[in-house]
Amino acid sequence: MLTTLQTAYSDTRAADLAWALGREPLPALAVLDLRLAGAKLQMRLLGASHQVLLEEERGTCSETVACIPGSSTPLPLGVAKRLGDREYEFAARVETLSEGSFAGRAQELLALVTDHPHGLVGTFPGSPYAFTAMLAQVTEGQVRWRTWHAYPQEGQLVVTRTRVGARMAAPVP
Repeated sequence: MLTTLQTAYSDTRAADLAWALGREPLPALAVLDLRLAGAKLQMRLLGASHQVLLEEERGTCSETVACIPGSSTPLPLGVAKRLGDREYEFAARVETLSEGSFAGRAQELLALVTDHPHGLVGTFPGSPYAFTAMLAQVTEGQVRWRTWHAYPQEGQLVVTRTRVGARMAAPVP
């Protein structure tokens, strides 16, 4: 689902993003509600940031990646936590691209997420490559989502991936 966010693109930077687990729902500019293998998943665009609310019979999870005033938790490279009998894994990276590479990557991501039934992308007025995109899926009983936060003025793309589900068995050597 593609939407134009009815807000001005604020001069945020990739370095301004913070991560939080367990926050209450924040005001959203666009929302996509999904049912995936018995789980209720709500993907929320908060401007240049996102929030995912997951509700399963075993519990709930709320992930927020946003410019959170006063936050002392910057965007981590990785997080692994136990949520009851489930595991939560989060990873983030920042890609810095040349202007031409950024435009090409942005076009690929916009096409991928816009046409996906479990995708939500919000673009900002004034720049075709200023967007926040989210894509969810269920594999092997685990709920997964990926996000992309585009900062064309810096040529940076913040990419996150999250997995919530039963503990994964260690690979046999």
